[in-house]
Amino acid sequence: MELKRCFDPVVDQHTRLLVLGSLPGDKSLAAQEYYGNRQNKFWLLMSEVIGTELVPLDYSSRLKALLEHGVGLWDVVAEAHRPGSLDSRIRARNDNDLCALLARHPNIKAIAFNGGTAAKLGIKVLGSHAANFQIVELPSSSPAYTLGYAEKAVRWQALRAILRAT
Repeated sequence: MELKRCFDPVVDQHTRLLVLGSLPGDKSLAAQEYYGNRQNKFWLLMSEVIGTELVPLDYSSRLKALLEHGVGLWDVVAEAHRPGSLDSRIRARNDNDLCALLARHPNIKAIAFNGGTAAKLGIKVLGSHAANFQIVELPSSSPAYTLGYAEKAVRWQALRAILRAT
């Protein structure tokens, strides 16, 4: 079974909100882009959160726009064996050192988990450090999570208020 690895974190000294997924899916890994599956609604949801159209931009411009709005990206799982793209199939995982990243970026005040698996695993990885951050558990932007887009968008709007407050 193939070992799959996450991408490098996208953060800088101005990052106030860190959005954590679980582990990139196969289409994202093939594209070498966070949320590279065109069926994934992440970029559309984040467009609504930050008030900037991200979907028409090239990938590097999308990342730059997130950073300009204080949003960073990473994944909870550093590497794992997983056939296909479903989180439920993640096996033999090694997690990222979230605490070390957060210690290097003290302006991060909030962590949003993109999906239930990311939240469950990420909160365990953070342990007692989770209490130092505003934690938001979001419905997954993945097409595998069948909640309608309108409901996802309502829940993701919580990030807009966090960005205004931090």
